[in-house]
Amino acid sequence: MISLLTTSKAQRLLSEQVKAKRLQQGLTQEGLANRAGVRLPTLRKFEQKGLISLESFLKLLTVLGCLEDVVRTLKADNENFNSIEDVLKDRPQKPRKRGWRK
Repeated sequence: MISLLTTSKAQRLLSEQVKAKRLQQGLTQEGLANRAGVRLPTLRKFEQKGLISLESFLKLLTVLGCLEDVVRTLKADNENFNSIEDVLKDRPQKPRKRGWRK
């Protein structure tokens, strides 16, 4: 499956969702930054441009109460793979297209 989500669009969506969650909880930028241990300019830059370090992003998610949800979402459905063969068996196989040679 081809994803049409670019990294810049993902950054924008994540920053919008964090901002919405912050506002939903009635937190100011300064309040969230202080609680998360993130500098206020860092939070502002994230909300405006989507740029932030992973560590600061995770701190914000922790304070907003959604870190576990994000980690759970990223967790693989099937973690019982013992070898690469198990991974390949689990993937849906596409039928091979065979052409005629002249």
